[in-house]
Amino acid sequence: MNRRTTALYLSILLASVLLLPVKTSAAPMSAEELKVLQESLSIVELDREITRIEEEQRQTEQTIRELERQLSNKDEEIKDSREQAGRRLAAYYMGERESLLSALLSANSLKDFLSMLDYYQLIAERDHYILNKYKTEYAAIEKTKRKLDRLSGELGSMKESLVKQRTRVAALQQSVDGSLDTSADPEKLKAMIEELTVYWQNVGLYEIRRYFKELSAAMAEFPDFLQEHRESLASDNGGYVLTVQEKDLNDFLHSRSDLLKNMAFVFEDERIIAEGRREGLELKVEGTYTVEQEPQNSITFHVSRIIFNGLELPDTTRTELENDFDLGFYPKKIVPFVEATEASIQKGTLIVKLKLDL
Repeated sequence: MNRRTTALYLSILLASVLLLPVKTSAAPMSAEELKVLQESLSIVELDREITRIEEEQRQTEQTIRELERQLSNKDEEIKDSREQAGRRLAAYYMGERESLLSALLSANSLKDFLSMLDYYQLIAERDHYILNKYKTEYAAIEKTKRKLDRLSGELGSMKESLVKQRTRVAALQQSVDGSLDTSADPEKLKAMIEELTVYWQNVGLYEIRRYFKELSAAMAEFPDFLQEHRESLASDNGGYVLTVQEKDLNDFLHSRSDLLKNMAFVFEDERIIAEGRREGLELKVEGTYTVEQEPQNSITFHVSRIIFNGLELPDTTRTELENDFDLGFYPKKIVPFVEATEASIQKGTLIVKLKLDL
């Protein structure tokens, strides 16, 4: 059974327990049932985040062990270079190289002078090679040490994050267990949890990532927007103002993807809301744009809320999707000699202020 067929089948199967566009159950879910499903979905996603962190931690620990091995080997390898470099430097400080230079200058004939010059150049080149070799090997060791320190710090952060997420899961699980204990129909509630989990793991997460992937691909083509809407860019006080109308953005995104035709993008005060529904799945994404300078000047989209079939996803899922899919755009790809200084969202309009960056 392919994924599309599975999605349709599970949508029909879960229509009685999930918040779908068409209600098939006469009795709506209670606030307690919604709360339990919300917490259960958060547990599933936090468990997935824990698995991701554990794998990242395992890989980091493996990298640290390899770097420590490399560092130990390099320390052994550099001993000979260090000793040779030390002898060369000592020769200069002790005046041995000056005596060679004096011998060169006191040569009795041109033939002797040229012979001594060749000898002197060979020694100088060998000294230069040995000192440079040591310098290169020493720089490599220092670079490995810095990388090791950085990874050790990241590993510490991972361990802290792991403890944090496990604590959150334990608290949520305790709340769910308490709701099941006090429920008038715990078996029904358990079934709803199981069905939601199956739907999310087999369909929901895949479909949400699919929407984000399509959005990211469409926003990568945003420079074409200006070609289609030249009136959107206007000069202003030595710079420019890019004005994006809600309808124009909807038309642009819908023209880039059939999947996005199911979504509507609304500009409210200081936030953008994207809502869509398809085959039993309802998705609502809220976020805002900010100007960022690193790693390059950009208008970056930050996800503040994701609501899946009426259930809000946890911050870990928002962060993952924001990191995996770039929904922003880059002013220099629109006009090469400008950079963004400010982004604001008003009802129906996104306004980006640009300055010359020559």
